[in-house]
Amino acid sequence: MTMQAQIKLGRIFGIQIGLQYSWLIIALLVTLSLAGQFEAENPQWGGAAIWATAIVTSLLFFFAIVLHELSHAAVAKRRGLPVRSITLFALGGMAQMEKEPGDAKTEFWMAIVGPIASAIIGALCLLLAWALGSAPTGTPTTPAVAMLMWLGAINIGLAIFNMIPGYPLDGGRVLRAIIWWSTGDAARSTRIASSVGQFVGFGFMVFGILRFVGGAGFGGLWIAFIGWFLFKAARGSYQQLAVAQGLRGLRAVDVMSNDCPVVSSRDNLQTLVDDHVARTGKRWFIVEDQGSIVGLITPAEIKAVPRNRWPYTIVDDVMRPLAQLHTVAPETSAAEALETMLRDGVNQLPVVLGGHLEGMVSRGHILQVLQTRAELQV
Repeated sequence: MTMQAQIKLGRIFGIQIGLQYSWLIIALLVTLSLAGQFEAENPQWGGAAIWATAIVTSLLFFFAIVLHELSHAAVAKRRGLPVRSITLFALGGMAQMEKEPGDAKTEFWMAIVGPIASAIIGALCLLLAWALGSAPTGTPTTPAVAMLMWLGAINIGLAIFNMIPGYPLDGGRVLRAIIWWSTGDAARSTRIASSVGQFVGFGFMVFGILRFVGGAGFGGLWIAFIGWFLFKAARGSYQQLAVAQGLRGLRAVDVMSNDCPVVSSRDNLQTLVDDHVARTGKRWFIVEDQGSIVGLITPAEIKAVPRNRWPYTIVDDVMRPLAQLHTVAPETSAAEALETMLRDGVNQLPVVLGGHLEGMVSRGHILQVLQTRAELQV
């Protein structure tokens, strides 16, 4: 499952941290909920203190989610799996790795460390609240204690929730690792874990709808939404497996196109559109400068420029430089090439060997190959 950040916040230990717009909605809802809770419990604090505590608590909660994901990233890096980014979204966070774990042991430790990190954060918050004078069952009387008690409870709850055996939750990945280790079959373990994940997600949806009908209001809808997300994510994981099996044995060299249209970096966009795009219908063009390949241009880069500026904008100004493009080797599996395109949000990848362009592999061509193989059942 891939997820692209819509807002980039910066880097931690070389890992890009970003968020989707959906996170802003949840952050607002959490802050409003906390403000209401703090005001109901301690109205004497005053509006400024209540809202300041709610905002800081929300920010620390989402920082705790980043720490949860960084724990996954730390184990991944230790096991030789580069992590590109961490994205916060409506239901938490997700670490984006260059590739999936290659063995059950790596999968297990990568999965289990996240809930462990959340449980440790929660326990530390509760211990600190206790040290500041909180009572286990009493109402917190100071903003600091209220903040720490809420963070402690929510992080322990997050650890427990993530251990639900519904793929792709951490608990589902632990289940997948155990089945993988016991059977030695990665595909079968993914299939079983994905099926369990869909069952768990469907159960959440039913429970949430029943809660809503029973008068739980927004809380019931929220549970149903979580279930829908889990069901969709688990089904997506199963579909990824089906695609990987459909492309089994195929390499990038097998599905690439050798017909690579070339344009000059000095052409203006109007010439490019009139003489190449509109006439050929091609979706991508290799950009050449003095006999050397320097980049790639697609309709996406052209459309980003106002039409009245096309005659005055050259290809070199808007192309994607070759150095910024992900490339694959001819022997890279077709499934890995497709996964790279989905992760990076691109429709094609250059196939390069020894610095020389061998061809281009595209999503459309791979999907066409998949469809043909499915029709012929090969």
